[in-house]
Amino acid sequence: MMSVSLIWGIVVAICCCFWLILGMRRRKMGEPPLENGLIPYLGCALQFGANPLEFLRANQRKHGPVFTCKLMGNYVHFITNPLSYQKVLCHGKYFDWKKFHFTTSAKAFGHKSIDPSDGNTTDNINKAFIRTLQGDALNSLTEAMMENLQLIMRTPAASESKMPTWVTEGMYAFCYRVMFEAGYLTLFGRDLMGQDAQKALILKKLDNFKEFDKIFPALVAGLPIHVFKAAHHAREKLAEGLRHENLGKRDHMSELVRFLNDMLSTLDDMEKAKTQLAVLWASQANTIPATFWSLFQMMRSPEAMKAATEEVNKTLESAGQKISLEDQPICLNQMQLNDMPVLDSIIKESLRLSSASLNIRTAKEDFTLHLQDGSYNIRKDDIIALYPQLMHLDPEIYPDPLTFKYDRYLDENGKTKTTFYSNGLKLKYYYMPFGSGATICPGRLFAVQEIKQFLILMLSYFELEFVESNVKCPPLDQSRAGLGVLPPLNDVEFKYKFKHL
Repeated sequence: MMSVSLIWGIVVAICCCFWLILGMRRRKMGEPPLENGLIPYLGCALQFGANPLEFLRANQRKHGPVFTCKLMGNYVHFITNPLSYQKVLCHGKYFDWKKFHFTTSAKAFGHKSIDPSDGNTTDNINKAFIRTLQGDALNSLTEAMMENLQLIMRTPAASESKMPTWVTEGMYAFCYRVMFEAGYLTLFGRDLMGQDAQKALILKKLDNFKEFDKIFPALVAGLPIHVFKAAHHAREKLAEGLRHENLGKRDHMSELVRFLNDMLSTLDDMEKAKTQLAVLWASQANTIPATFWSLFQMMRSPEAMKAATEEVNKTLESAGQKISLEDQPICLNQMQLNDMPVLDSIIKESLRLSSASLNIRTAKEDFTLHLQDGSYNIRKDDIIALYPQLMHLDPEIYPDPLTFKYDRYLDENGKTKTTFYSNGLKLKYYYMPFGSGATICPGRLFAVQEIKQFLILMLSYFELEFVESNVKCPPLDQSRAGLGVLPPLNDVEFKYKFKHL
């Protein structure tokens, strides 16, 4: 008699055969080359997840610049020629960029849909983000961030100590701690209970954030958060701290947080709190690793350190700012921060080497996509995807692409360089760590400014050294590919001490 397990094995094998015969999608005339994969539902997801860059390069060599892959039940059309990026964005009327983003947010953070068409918001939420993260609102955020960074860095003990001592710490841990606290205070205000109690509270929130963020890729992939008990508990604790009654105990909240609370009028208090948690995650998850890579790459390059230090000193001198641990903190306005092309180039080059975002849009209907390389028929509900890391590491666009060159985004006059070419043609899109078109990150300007502020303060107040003289660049954590800036797979020890000012 056959065992039960053998019978089930035969059943599964037969089902797989039926799927291979009947369930696999067939390529129609005019559609891109198709890779179904051999695993039902997953398709090519395992190969893509193991190393997205190499998977896409292999399919690019096999099929050309446009091809389709089945990933987690979805058919994704990858557009790999950067000369076609602009043409993709010109087809905006056929795309629904909200569907995936709003669904993913609701799934990961546990709130109701914030798509205006579902009736839970009183306005277009993307326009609200732009209104509260750019323009005059950006000035307020930047000013608050500079103040909060120095509140954390310039501890009272620093001004009392006559003989500063070296402190050794993991650089990623340091960036995580400082940027999380400063960013949290900037968006959600300071606790009225006092600085010591506030710091202890922030450290707890930091631990919860790390626990939740650790499983974020799994949530995006579709796994329910209840599978991860510790992360689920951490998410609920973070959201609890962002309830209206708890935010009411804080001072100097950002316009974004206040406006969001008013706009989500139909949601209950906990739903609003979970939407605020989405804002917290969006403001931290990519900014923190981006800060690490900017500091790491700058310190690792003597030329970058020299050029950056000279630019910072020149900017502070022109602004009449004195570097001191006892006097007034450093204050630079938006115009002064914008006129720092060396730091801009360092940050851009760091993000070019570490970002792995996936720009996606869903087809609202059947249509024909006209690209640089030809025209392709796209089916309703299929996904159009751009993976800019392919472009960022293209040796034709960026010679010696794996090498950090601090001045890669500077022209011969030391100003910002904007001319890059592919196949002899000037690219409109050559640098895309923040997305593109309607899906571009509305907080990208603030993110760059806060990283720049961090670098300015590190160069102004501290002496900086790596613990190992010939430090190696840590590998990227590929488990977060598609979500933005990849963190280091392992930390790097460095030491710092206050300068004799």
